[in-house]
Amino acid sequence: MATIDTVKEILNDNLDIDPETVSEDSTFESLGIDSLDMVELTCDLEERCDIEFGEPEGLETIGDLVNYIDGLK
Repeated sequence: MATIDTVKEILNDNLDIDPETVSEDSTFESLGIDSLDMVELTCDLEERCDIEFGEPEGLETIGDLVNYIDGLK
C-alpha cells in the first residue's frame, strides 16, 4: 500500500476524515488535525509502517508527511 493511502486510511479510521478530501496539498490545519491528533497519527504510522518517527519539524501538509515517512523506509 502506498504511504498516502496508509495515511488516508488512518485519518479515516481515527478522525473520520473522508479519504476523498485528503490530498498531498492538504494542510493539517485545513483537515482539522490538532497537535493531539498528530501524536495519535504518528503512533499509528509508526506501528503500521514499522518506522521510528522521531520528532520532525516543518511538516505542514500531507505531502510533507508522506515524503518524510518514505525517507525513513
